[in-house]
Amino acid sequence: MNLLHIAALIAAVAFAVGFIILVVYISGTLKSVRRTLDHVANTVEGFESQMEGVTKETELLLNKTNRLAEDITGKTEKMDVLFDGIKGIGYTVTQFNDSLQKLSDELNEQANEHAAQTSQTIKWGEAAIHLWKKYKEK
Repeated sequence: MNLLHIAALIAAVAFAVGFIILVVYISGTLKSVRRTLDHVANTVEGFESQMEGVTKETELLLNKTNRLAEDITGKTEKMDVLFDGIKGIGYTVTQFNDSLQKLSDELNEQANEHAAQTSQTIKWGEAAIHLWKKYKEK
């Protein structure tokens, strides 16, 4: 039985050595996996911090855009009032021009109707001035 014990002992030692080699190999693999996961964790943390910065900048940009849109809206409303005023001025100028044209047409019409009388009046006026000058000379 000695040989049987020795064989069992050799088998047990071989099993233990194989188990130890397996544990060392798995331990090395787990350490490598741990380092990889640490790098992944660091990368994710860096990405999160960058995303926080991007999020803050995006929020600031959105706020500025909203303020700018409100400012443009307010200024546009003010410009609408200005354009309405200019439109009213243009309408008034058009009416004034129409009135002047009507007045001019009426004056031309009356001047044509009374051209003979006007000519006669001018002649009488010239004659009166001529008589007055002669009277003064004497």
